[in-house]
Amino acid sequence: MFEKITVVGAGHVGATTAQGIARLHLAREVVMVDVAEGIPMGKGLDMYQSTPIEGFDTRIIGSNGYEETDGSQLVVITAGLPRKPGMSRDDLLNTNADIVRQVSGQVKRTSPDAIIIMVSNPLDVMAYVAKDVTGFPRERVIGMAGVLDTARYRTFLSMEMDVSVEDIQALVLGGHGDTMVPLVSMTTVSGIPVSHFIEAGRLDEIIERTRKGGAEIVGYLKTGSAYYAPAAATAQMVEAIVLDKKRILPCAAWLEGEYGQSGIFLGVPCKLGRNGLEEIIEVDLTSDERAALERSADSVRELMGALS
Repeated sequence: MFEKITVVGAGHVGATTAQGIARLHLAREVVMVDVAEGIPMGKGLDMYQSTPIEGFDTRIIGSNGYEETDGSQLVVITAGLPRKPGMSRDDLLNTNADIVRQVSGQVKRTSPDAIIIMVSNPLDVMAYVAKDVTGFPRERVIGMAGVLDTARYRTFLSMEMDVSVEDIQALVLGGHGDTMVPLVSMTTVSGIPVSHFIEAGRLDEIIERTRKGGAEIVGYLKTGSAYYAPAAATAQMVEAIVLDKKRILPCAAWLEGEYGQSGIFLGVPCKLGRNGLEEIIEVDLTSDERAALERSADSVRELMGALS
């Protein structure tokens, strides 16, 4: 258990993430920070009053400033504008970059030893902004993307095959967007290749639905974006770090030559433990998968170049 974890942003993703972290008993104190006057305090108090019923002792507080976050061991950044129908994650680029720059500066000032998990979109570039502003080593700046994308992929496969999601093993790499790369060669059902259950054309349709999974939800909600699955994915990463579980999860990591890429955040298999990113696992890709990963990296670089 950590002494203190901060979640920046008390919107749907941030508040649900804070509640998930508290429910898992991962910190003695969870602090939610948001610029919206009163919102984090009200939501924090509401969550705290649920603790006698839920059965956890984590103290949850809200704040409009960063003093209460002082000395946080882990900071989750969800702050930023959500997507609306017709918007891509990339449309949020410079507005959310300004927000993440400000937040990152505050994190560096109040919690200089923290591990950062980036959730704000466009995620890969926002992780880069946070690393650039804080100067933290790559072990302490990680993006939440692949866990969510893989969960969506596994869900759609489960729906198609009518089997338990627990028996589906999969990996989704690359940027968090339309160029993400589900690894069909490593998708199995209890060790059985997915091709045994689903023919290639239908599998391509499921992959395309995975890539547009976030937009599908935005289309239904109209005024917001997904938050239950993103919050659950973030809480799983936090749990892996706090409990030193050494889990292998697909996350956005700063690459320094891995997969032939450098100077970029990209979704790859990562070992997460008490020190944050403890290892990047390089797996063998098919020629098509490697080409798709390179295209995804090019797309992220293009966005990085568009930062104002």
